[in-house]
Amino acid sequence: MNFKFTTAGESHGKALVAIVEGLPAGMPVDVEKINHELWRRQQGYGRGGRMKIETDRIEFLSGVRHGKTLGSPVTMLIENRDFVHWTEIMASETLETAPKNPRVVTRPRPGHADLAGGQKFATRDLRDILERASARETAARVACGALARQLLENFGIEIKSHVIKLGPVPATPLVKNWDEIAALPADSMLNCADPEIEERMVALVDEAKENGDTLGGIFEVVAKNVVTGLGSHTSWAEKLDGRIAQAFMSIQAVKAVELGEGVANAQRFGSEVHDEIFFDDRNFKRKTNRAGGLEGGITNGEELRVRGYLKPIATLRRALRSVDINTKQEDSAAFERSDITAVPAAGVIGEAMLAIVLANSMREKFGGDSLAEMLANFRGFQESLENY
Repeated sequence: MNFKFTTAGESHGKALVAIVEGLPAGMPVDVEKINHELWRRQQGYGRGGRMKIETDRIEFLSGVRHGKTLGSPVTMLIENRDFVHWTEIMASETLETAPKNPRVVTRPRPGHADLAGGQKFATRDLRDILERASARETAARVACGALARQLLENFGIEIKSHVIKLGPVPATPLVKNWDEIAALPADSMLNCADPEIEERMVALVDEAKENGDTLGGIFEVVAKNVVTGLGSHTSWAEKLDGRIAQAFMSIQAVKAVELGEGVANAQRFGSEVHDEIFFDDRNFKRKTNRAGGLEGGITNGEELRVRGYLKPIATLRRALRSVDINTKQEDSAAFERSDITAVPAAGVIGEAMLAIVLANSMREKFGGDSLAEMLANFRGFQESLENY
């Protein structure tokens, strides 16, 4: 059995919908934990006005009864409260009269899917593209990831994220241990585990806002207590690092992914890179974790560490130059309500995507139609590791 999900919905449509398949029957579901993850996604200094409009909460439509999964597809709905202002513009039915302000977009924004999507789907109203390409879609992903996280909790797996670089601050990405990351309060301004660095980051966001500009950065997601043996070396499609990289690269504005110390490792000698192996009476251990918890596409029992590199948001209040697709004349790019930076939110989305990948690998390896059966299979594998 695989853990699978899909999302549907537009940024200013009626709602976002998420469907999750592959959860075992009998898994307790805490709806407030899902809503908490949706809340976390909306936090962070430098977010835009949309975060003040939406108060994201999920409604279950199927797959959960009396607080537990049924083993059937789980459907969740997240209402778009802003739809009340877009009822005619985003109407699904044919309108008898055109809206007074149709909000047609003909000036593509550099760095967005606007122009390439318009050419691909042969539409001359680029709103047809930007509504789905919007990062608003990630609210549904975070809901799916929250369900995946609740599955992983039954196996002791925890996932956290933190911001390690915002624009040029600091010069070198921060390195923090699990306890430092876990100590971050939920309402941290930029989810940075160094107060002095975070203060400089906040000042940088203020500067970007004043200049009508935006900022990117690097977030790191860490998973603790991940069992050895997820993923495989036998096929390119089963290598867990490849799956993680694809999942992170699918997040809007993420343009690079790093596992462990992959970037720095490329500049070192092999003797400075590979994590030496030791045995401590019961378990194999490594005193370093430069590989980031993966070797040969398989988890090795160490912390899983993944970094996502987020480009600056492509919607700038100080609009970049563009071309109107109808007149072919140079013009300023269209402006849609946007953030100054969303790196902390990207970390929350990264947590969700890592949880989804790990949940799928756990389902592949341990199977089971019910949570009880899956746990029994997991315990059997743990015993085999202890006796290896």
